[in-house]
Amino acid sequence: MIGNKRSADRVRFEHKHTVSIMGVDGTWRRSCILLDISASGAKLEVDGSTDPLKAQEFFMVLSTTGLAFRRCELIWVDGPHVGVHFVIAMANSKANAERLLARSQ
Repeated sequence: MIGNKRSADRVRFEHKHTVSIMGVDGTWRRSCILLDISASGAKLEVDGSTDPLKAQEFFMVLSTTGLAFRRCELIWVDGPHVGVHFVIAMANSKANAERLLARSQ
């Protein structure tokens, strides 16, 4: 398993938090247990095959309505456990950078 090179503190849960992961194109979905999470990523226990995760990017759906989600990039797989990094859209990063620049002028 990968050493602890995380830049963000992780929150571990005492109770099981069920989430789903879903292909970006919507062709597959898996139920998961959210084991821990940080601002930059999470560790999940996947129910069923991890084969679809080879797509490298997918959504982690945090709510039953699908309104709360994060786009994820697969970092590692260890049996049913996977590590993911949250993908931040370049447009959002650019917009935030432009707002900060405008405030500083």
